[in-house]
Amino acid sequence: MKHLIIAFLFMFPIIASAQKYGERNAEIESYKIAYLTQKLDLSSEEAKIFWPIYNDWQKEQTALRKERVQKMISFRKLTEIEALSDTEVQNLIVNDFSIKQRELNLEKKYYYRLKSNLPIKTIGKFYRAQEAFKKEILAKYRFNNRPQPN
Repeated sequence: MKHLIIAFLFMFPIIASAQKYGERNAEIESYKIAYLTQKLDLSSEEAKIFWPIYNDWQKEQTALRKERVQKMISFRKLTEIEALSDTEVQNLIVNDFSIKQRELNLEKKYYYRLKSNLPIKTIGKFYRAQEAFKKEILAKYRFNNRPQPN
């Protein structure tokens, strides 16, 4: 029992951090949906088409991100490249290319789905709104994470 309590005490910060991360992601996603809704100003018919496609896209992106996290060893995170064999370094680089290519393929897939169902100007507004949202959310969290003066 003592070991169980000690293990829980070590795991508690990780669990709390993951929960906070999950809450932040849900908050950001809710904000993004509201942001896109306002910027796109979709008709009810367009919304019936757009949101299911968007939700499918988000599910696939989330799955790809989870895969990337599971393969946490990445070229950028390693401090000692010299300790790896040439083959291991090459595999890390090629795996990174593979993930990036799959992300691009996913982007294209959903672009074509949107394009075949919605006016191109609506899709243009969507891409512009996504970029503006990224900038806004980055600025918001950078500002919130700065040390506050005393």
